[in-house]
Amino acid sequence: MLFKVLSAAVYGINANIIDVEVDFSGVKTMEDHFHTVGLPDAAVRESRDRVRAAIKNSGFDIPPTHITINLAPADIKKEGSGFDLPMAIGILGAYGSLQLRDLSNFLLVGELGLDGTLRPVQGMLPIAVAARERGILNLMIPEGNAREAAVVEGVNVYAVKTLLEVRELLNASANGGIHVEPVRVATRALLNEMQHFPLDFRDVRGQHTAKRALEVSAAGGHNILMIGPPGSGKTMLAKRLPGILSPLSFEEALETTKVHSVAGVLDADKGLVMQRPFRSPHHTVSDAGLIGGGAMPRPGEVSLAHNGVLFLDELPEFPRNVLEVMRQPLEDGQVTIARAAMSLSFPARFMLAAAMNPCPCGYFNDKSRECLCTPPMIQRYVAKVSGPLLDRIDIHIEVPAVQYKELRGGAAAEGSAEIRARVLAARERQADRFARNAERIYSNAQMSTRQIRAYCELSSDAERLLERAMQQQGLSARAHDRILKMSRTIADLEGQQDLTVKHIAEAIQYRTLDRSYWS
Repeated sequence: MLFKVLSAAVYGINANIIDVEVDFSGVKTMEDHFHTVGLPDAAVRESRDRVRAAIKNSGFDIPPTHITINLAPADIKKEGSGFDLPMAIGILGAYGSLQLRDLSNFLLVGELGLDGTLRPVQGMLPIAVAARERGILNLMIPEGNAREAAVVEGVNVYAVKTLLEVRELLNASANGGIHVEPVRVATRALLNEMQHFPLDFRDVRGQHTAKRALEVSAAGGHNILMIGPPGSGKTMLAKRLPGILSPLSFEEALETTKVHSVAGVLDADKGLVMQRPFRSPHHTVSDAGLIGGGAMPRPGEVSLAHNGVLFLDELPEFPRNVLEVMRQPLEDGQVTIARAAMSLSFPARFMLAAAMNPCPCGYFNDKSRECLCTPPMIQRYVAKVSGPLLDRIDIHIEVPAVQYKELRGGAAAEGSAEIRARVLAARERQADRFARNAERIYSNAQMSTRQIRAYCELSSDAERLLERAMQQQGLSARAHDRILKMSRTIADLEGQQDLTVKHIAEAIQYRTLDRSYWS
């Protein structure tokens, strides 16, 4: 007898619906012959032992026979333990243990324990989205994945704990309907809740120029590089950056949650990423760890920082090949990982924040300490950050050592709440500006060349200033566009529609520091 159950498999950050077809011969044998076809990986092939034990320990007596399970379409590789539950239900249905014969309105995913209990699996949010797009109304999934899937509106999510509970719910559906309430999550309310950030800019004394640069960076989503001696506050400033970022929109939250769900780092209790990610990998990270990879590619740090911040502390200490692989994500906002079996794309639209010392000893140009490095040593050190990568970083800012009087005296510094209010006002102006565009962009840093021409018109004086800066500093065409984007952000922070000489001058200032070190 043939029985069919719907399940799903995740590829990249999207999911495909999979038909789990179960057939048994009806002829009893001395041994149990259990075959899985349809390009299963090792975890799927091993599921036969988990499924057999789970069915037996749930109180069902299945005699030894020839069982064949096909995962269709058969030309797509299947991986993971999420097919355990649909396989078990398919076997029970084929043997007549289910009253409901048509399961086309149900999608089942979950890993089975040997006692029939269900364990959560990765990538449930993309599966819920795929079910909604396919018109499948009901999801039966492990309790640990329920809040994550319930974020998607338009599907009924039933949190189940055991194989027996799934069977009872399916039989109840055949006898008048399921009387258990599906899991609901008030996603909009979650995003609108007051976000708490324990680190505040009020703790940072001095460094007014660096704070201003970080404000511009947060307001427009611009990449930033901080250069200064040890102990000047670079890391302290960067860790307070999330406290002044704008909250995620619902669409951004869904995109970010998809990536975290596939990577298996999503908080099951929340079900939705509610704050912009802040990822800070150690400088020993590999290129696969940063960009993503593996036989079945998984997201790396640049994708886990999607719609958030990727902070690279001690930038020159990262291997050169690791830093160079960031060029394409910084430009395109996505990562494509090609393997022999498949090619997958992950989103990687992040804001890069980096910090570095000016030389190996850290005290080049420091007024309080003598630098012991020779010019060739300094050049070799800063050359670890290549020109093409540096050109993709909008803001280069120096963070000098804090003076004693600033550290101990004076009034309290401006806090994150005041800075964030200005950032949010600037982001609202950008949202209004880009609302009419077909492309979904959320900040000035994401503007295309066509949008730069439309929204960054210059006066004749500002035009002459930019031309002079381009010629004297030898700036690239990419630097030209990024200066205009920063100028637009600076004008938005001031609530001005037109770009003036003042806005262009401040933006140019953020591109001059690299000439002191990389020239």
